[in-house]
Amino acid sequence: MFFPHHIPSQRAITLEVDGGIRQSSDLTHLIWSVGEVIANLSTLFELQPGDIIFTGTPEGVGPVKGGQTMTVRIAGLPPLAVRA
Repeated sequence: MFFPHHIPSQRAITLEVDGGIRQSSDLTHLIWSVGEVIANLSTLFELQPGDIIFTGTPEGVGPVKGGQTMTVRIAGLPPLAVRA
């Protein structure tokens, strides 16, 4: 069951590529809050626990090449690593 009060609205978030930081910010800087993104997507798709929502990235972060590992870290959550 979905409980909106458990949605983080303020947490540090970083993106690393092969261990080097490419982004460092906070969820408060998103154009739409995490709750708004989830609410809008849930009108189009049935979201399940463990689903990952990719929201894009700001200009200037740079491309990722095949074989590189991207790791996202959100304070209070385990890191998520994906190999391109």
